[in-house]
Amino acid sequence: MAEQLSPFHLAIAVGDLALARQFYGEVLGCREGRSSASWVDFDFFGHQLVCHQTVSSASASARQVDGDVVPVPHFGVVLSFADWQALAKRLRDAQQTFVVEPHLRFAGEVGEHGTFFLYDPFKNALEFKGFRDLSSLFAA
Repeated sequence: MAEQLSPFHLAIAVGDLALARQFYGEVLGCREGRSSASWVDFDFFGHQLVCHQTVSSASASARQVDGDVVPVPHFGVVLSFADWQALAKRLRDAQQTFVVEPHLRFAGEVGEHGTFFLYDPFKNALEFKGFRDLSSLFAA
């Protein structure tokens, strides 16, 4: 029997719920779930992302990974390669700025995948990975 991954729950700080709705809902295409005057849930590619309105937002540092300078901390999702390519095109068409442009990481190695990074409007760093073979996600 194939192992099924469980959805995660992540809460992040945002400075403006309307802007969060525009970015996560309209730009990324995430369906909105429950909300209140101070937070909103999104279906973040099958996972629960809760945006809590706060007066401060995230700050990031960076580190080297396979030749890229990637923001830390960051979060994101793993998609099929076709879905990853479609999202990268959607974001390019929306004229989003990439921190790390879409490209292959670990090309020709175990764990090869497409990756790109961007910041949401609140400086939360997001990574999107695309695997042709999801079984290599946790391969050593």
